[in-house]
Amino acid sequence: MSGAGRGRPPSTRGPVPAAVDVAIVGGGIMGLALAYNLARASAGASTRGQGRARQAGGALRIAVLEAGTLASGASGRNGGGLRQQWSTELNIRLMQESLELCAGFAADMGVNVWMRRGGYLFLVRDEATRAGLERSIALQNLCDVPTRLISTAEASGLVPELDVRPFIAASYNPTDAVVFPWPFLWGYAEAAMRLGVSIHTETRVTTIARAPGSGVGDFTLRTTRGALTAERVVNAAGAWSPEVAALLGVELPNWPARHEILSTEALKPFLTPMVSVLESGLYFSQSLRGELVGGITLPEEPEQDEGDEARRRPRVRLGSRLRFLEAMSAGLLELMPRLGNIKVVRQWAGPYDLTRDGNPICGEVPGVPGFFVCCGFMGHGFMMAPVVARHYALFLRGEATHPLFHKWRLSRFAEGDLESEHMIIG
Repeated sequence: MSGAGRGRPPSTRGPVPAAVDVAIVGGGIMGLALAYNLARASAGASTRGQGRARQAGGALRIAVLEAGTLASGASGRNGGGLRQQWSTELNIRLMQESLELCAGFAADMGVNVWMRRGGYLFLVRDEATRAGLERSIALQNLCDVPTRLISTAEASGLVPELDVRPFIAASYNPTDAVVFPWPFLWGYAEAAMRLGVSIHTETRVTTIARAPGSGVGDFTLRTTRGALTAERVVNAAGAWSPEVAALLGVELPNWPARHEILSTEALKPFLTPMVSVLESGLYFSQSLRGELVGGITLPEEPEQDEGDEARRRPRVRLGSRLRFLEAMSAGLLELMPRLGNIKVVRQWAGPYDLTRDGNPICGEVPGVPGFFVCCGFMGHGFMMAPVVARHYALFLRGEATHPLFHKWRLSRFAEGDLESEHMIIG
């Protein structure tokens, strides 16, 4: 089994292919996981049904088009958390399945992801948040997730270094986990390429054209490394997905938000669970090497040169700020005053991909046959990618329809059929 440290990330050399069955725009964890699952499913169908036409279930020609490098976006800039503590049944059940997929990932893909199941500990300050947390715990328990509402004394027993005086209660699920993000990307990319997927980095899609009134199969994509045609296009570009959709004249209701993270010097291991403050979204965990890694999302300050259009359509910002370092340091010191003398060695930012109800957007875009979206995953796309990609691959092949494709359909925003997810952190 290979370790997390690798040389050049896997990608396909040369120009893009002239024609594919499925073009996936976005080489983050969602796009790569989808490419792997789709290639695996179609290769299996091809083996089972020799002689059948490709449209009837044979192997697909799949290309992933990534504007930057693998791990250059949100997938390579997150905290690696995997949790089943949510406020909606769909998210709870999906993450139960995803955690099991993640637990077998190292053996299945032959890459060490450093997964450790230390649990998640959510701290709450006020009664209103506590009441909402109790409702979420009851729902999690109905789904057989062993979350418990615990006292601050019990929280202190789990993490003796915590100053629990500002808090009134906590929730704890010992089966939640943390992984190292980059090997997940490498594992999916290498496995997809072994199945014939071409992955093109530094390949920005500049135009997507489709003849008016045409059916599936008439997309032409121009990129910085050549042009290709595709029967179907999947927009898995995360925080950049509104820009990709706009190339076809489609307006998506998701938007980017800068989320900042820091890492400290290595400390002697002392912290088992991921710790989070539910009201502020602050979270942190300790890596296997001893660093504390955590983050929080702060509101943006308007820039002088921004016009009305820039304010209406927020752009992706990745630079990290002194304001974040100050806020994160203050938050950590409130939780653990003993951390006052540790050194911060690195800070960075990644884009959250937000929606009004805190849930993703998945499925075919109404009125644009063959154009699919898989975006709007807030700050939890990384942890959901294994399970969502598996069901999405079946959906694209017409073999199964998971409830997520109804719950997370694009049209729900216009219809007002929203079920909000309340346990969003960061």
